[in-house]
Amino acid sequence: MTSDGKLPILSLRDIKKSYGPIQVLHGIDLDVYAGEVVALLGENGAGKSTVSNVISGTVRPSSGLMRWQGAPFAPASPREALEAGVGMIHQELLLLPHLSIAENIFVGRYPTKAGIVDRKAMEERAEIGLQRLGLDVSPRRLVAGLSTANQQLIEIAKALTLNARLLILDEPTAALGGDETTKLFEQIAQLKADGVGIIYISHRLEEIKRIADRIVVMRDGEKVQEFASADVPVRSIVEAMVGRSLDRMFPAIPMPQPETVLEVKDLSSALGSFSGINFKVQKGEIFGIAGLVGAGRTELVRAIAGVDPIASGQVLLNGSEITPRKPQDAIRHGIVLVPEDRKQQGLVLQHSIANNIAYANMNEVAPSGWITARRVASFAQANIAKFGVKGQSHQNADEMSGGNQQKVVIAKWLARNPKVVVLDEPTRGIDVGARASIYDIIVGLAAQGVSVIVVSSDLEEVLGVSNRVMVMAQGKQSGILARGEANDVSIMELATL
Repeated sequence: MTSDGKLPILSLRDIKKSYGPIQVLHGIDLDVYAGEVVALLGENGAGKSTVSNVISGTVRPSSGLMRWQGAPFAPASPREALEAGVGMIHQELLLLPHLSIAENIFVGRYPTKAGIVDRKAMEERAEIGLQRLGLDVSPRRLVAGLSTANQQLIEIAKALTLNARLLILDEPTAALGGDETTKLFEQIAQLKADGVGIIYISHRLEEIKRIADRIVVMRDGEKVQEFASADVPVRSIVEAMVGRSLDRMFPAIPMPQPETVLEVKDLSSALGSFSGINFKVQKGEIFGIAGLVGAGRTELVRAIAGVDPIASGQVLLNGSEITPRKPQDAIRHGIVLVPEDRKQQGLVLQHSIANNIAYANMNEVAPSGWITARRVASFAQANIAKFGVKGQSHQNADEMSGGNQQKVVIAKWLARNPKVVVLDEPTRGIDVGARASIYDIIVGLAAQGVSVIVVSSDLEEVLGVSNRVMVMAQGKQSGILARGEANDVSIMELATL
């Protein structure tokens, strides 16, 4: 209860959760009040998702009590929690690609009329949710082929139609740009005004100041600190999360060598997503690419890596044209891509870490054409150790945290000793500690003379790791900034041309 006598709409008391002998939650206490945003923060593996899953009915606690609007609360399923007024947007996209946007928004709860699905009402209500988020797309369109950012907005639109009294948002802005994030925050402000309580999970600490009323920090399954206001230094939050003083996030950036390794000449997409792109990347340079969602950044690097078709222009490596027509062309010449969606495009989740690393390196693992489990495990283990992956080679990829999954994707490609490494949103949905280690890997590559391209929606990230930054807007390059002239303002001015 607060000093003015208000009671929380949700209370957790001494919530514990164990999986066999492993205890993942250690007596969690948490209150959420109507019309407030509570930021739930912590590194991957801190227990945030487990707490969220307990509240939303996905996981049953081993012990402890919950109360919802003053009454005992123990949902046996997400549907039961949803019927009580508790909804959750998961970090991992759960959309069905073969269904329309409207069908995805209302799946499992289609509006009916005379016993059949009222498709007109469903599409009208879906369109209202899409318009609230500024998403100009037909609710009748299939989800298949939509960008990650648009899929995330659809997940959020889905939540807005729930009329829930408590919403749990798990990394809702991970795939969003500035404009999309602003629209989302406007909706959160409206939900707060309507008395909805919100638990907000994010690794983007700067946005916490914009959106949160209170901050709860978890570490190793325990609630370790609570800040009564979001107006606290980011350093204080980070140090509470990692349990130690954090001297710096970004390592020192080495100077590139004068030799040009990669050159892109007047490159245009066959899909119409970008045109007339020109830039060079030097040996040992970290070349950042920034821009708003939809600017063509991802499509550009996918084309350079041979994934998306090129209409015109050239890609040169060490002065020779190698314009790739398929991924194998780029890989053969030493250009590798770490994609933005590691789960869908970077890993086979139900396969082991060892196999995932081996799949990209069969020429090394099986030079004679014969594959042995011992050779696969040995090769993988060397790369697991090299890149600090926290896991055993026999573990499946879906059993790991997001940060370690990303390290596996990076490890499998770096094992090929590439000349150019392209990383698209390398730290999306990854905690502070794992981000720092990935930045160390990026800078370490540059120090070894590898050319690195980093695409990121996080301005602090692209500024922190890049020697130069190319900004894109509406499929065009609007400028290339040297490290000394690149800042939030100069990048956003070019991104909004």
